[in-house]
Amino acid sequence: MATALAVAAAGARPRGRILLATAVMAAALAIAPLVDIYPVIVEKAMCFALFACAFNLLLGFGGLLSFGHAMFLGTAGYVCAYAAKRWGLSPELAILLGTATSAALGVVVGAVAIRRQGIYFAMVTLAIAQMMYFVYVQAPFTHGEDGIQSVPRGRLFGLIDLSHSLAMYYTVLVVFIAAFLLIYRIVHSPFGQVLKAIRENEPRAISLGYDADRYKLLAFVLSATLAGLAGALKAIVFQLASLTDVHWSMSGEVVLMTLLGGMGTIFGPVVGAFIIVALENYLAGFGEWVTVITGAIFVVCVLAFRRGVVGELGAWWKGRQG
Repeated sequence: MATALAVAAAGARPRGRILLATAVMAAALAIAPLVDIYPVIVEKAMCFALFACAFNLLLGFGGLLSFGHAMFLGTAGYVCAYAAKRWGLSPELAILLGTATSAALGVVVGAVAIRRQGIYFAMVTLAIAQMMYFVYVQAPFTHGEDGIQSVPRGRLFGLIDLSHSLAMYYTVLVVFIAAFLLIYRIVHSPFGQVLKAIRENEPRAISLGYDADRYKLLAFVLSATLAGLAGALKAIVFQLASLTDVHWSMSGEVVLMTLLGGMGTIFGPVVGAFIIVALENYLAGFGEWVTVITGAIFVVCVLAFRRGVVGELGAWWKGRQG
């Protein structure tokens, strides 16, 4: 698995190698429930991996650091949970509605935020996210700190009963792999190439005739939409939508996942998300010290692996080939 990720990160024959690595990842995740790995933990990791990939699309390839991305994760979760529980929508419609709501929110927030750059952009997103957090604290439909509980999973397309754990697991897997491939396609499309050009040298991209603000807004909306998909999916998986997903600490956690795995790489956010979820799960016995331990590991990785796990593997593979 590590070798496949290293090869994919290296850039040689990128399309074929990344698709091969994706197939290896999908196969490993597909057999995970069959080898005594608790499915719910892997489902949680896949939801957060999708969230981190969405964030990486904005930061790693667009160069835009958002400190408020949790608002899209949490908003979609609340809307999806409410639609499924109160309106009785099927899971696919509830997830679609939650995702669409985050996309609409992304348009509004993005239109305001992209007027600023650098730390000012980050502060605007954080400020709006905190406003959304307090809205959800007070809004009656969210039930405050209790959240929306006992969200029904229902039947997917009226056929697949998601109350069965394996049915839920493989549904999450299919959605995750499809979204991952979509992000890969976006990054390697002409749009993605222009986005990276804007990240590297915005004035030069503008001088070549590209509307930088339009590209950045579209990247922001795409990132918000995919983050919303992760949030809606998570609400169905855990049958819960809570304030945890809209808190500022969740925005910080996705930054940690992205940097730890490797910012600007395709597989980096996935690796980072799985590492963080695994640490939180297996170190749960340490209580509040989990945060301290995770922070210490992050500091060590930043100092020793500045390009992240996948970035360092890619550099090692290039050195070996050279």
